[in-house]
Amino acid sequence: MNVVVWNENRHEKSNETVAEIYPHGIHGAIAGFLEEENVSVTTATLDEEEHGLTDEVLNNADVLVWWGHMAHEEVSEEIAEKVKQRVLDGMGLVVLHSAHFSKVFKKLMGTSCDLKWREADEKERMWVVDPTHPITEGIGEYIELEKEEMYGEHFDIPAPDELVFVSWFEGGEVFRSGATFKRGKGRIFYFRPGHETYPTYHNKEVQTVIKNGVKWVNSTNTPTPVYGNAKPLETINN
Repeated sequence: MNVVVWNENRHEKSNETVAEIYPHGIHGAIAGFLEEENVSVTTATLDEEEHGLTDEVLNNADVLVWWGHMAHEEVSEEIAEKVKQRVLDGMGLVVLHSAHFSKVFKKLMGTSCDLKWREADEKERMWVVDPTHPITEGIGEYIELEKEEMYGEHFDIPAPDELVFVSWFEGGEVFRSGATFKRGKGRIFYFRPGHETYPTYHNKEVQTVIKNGVKWVNSTNTPTPVYGNAKPLETINN
């Protein structure tokens, strides 16, 4: 499996707290624990040529993991469309935290993908609501994070194909924090936690979910449907 981890890599350059938590970037941290799964992992960032997502990179990627926050509008329309098409063609996509507002995710969802948010060092308890789903393998009833950014409903996304996690926050809000979608031949997993000023991606349970999510969205054996004018399989008696 070839996995590409994409990250803006902007907070790490401008915020000392983020740089301290993720000295090799958020993309580096995620790539590091994904490599434990014996998959081929590369990284790409916003300021690289073509955002690091050349045709060769995208065509060879089985799964793309996307983290973005402060620079969604700097992603070119051309690259966003190419990523969308690759998902429709069968590439898996894992969308993390504030990448809910990325051009790629909004194009695939067809909605604003807006929500409520608050930064107040709140406890988050993320409940498993589908314990039979492969993405929850190795996870108990819930994941508890001591401090995280609050995301609250209403989350303006289409009804998920599968709802995997629902979060409760200390301030009282709830949120659909783990949801899957299918678009064309591709699978998509949205996973909420991961605010840049918290060490969320060092949490072993969060890492387990992302590892599971990467495996689940990898759907390279999906057959290609045949469209257009079709000859009958049986004799048509007029």
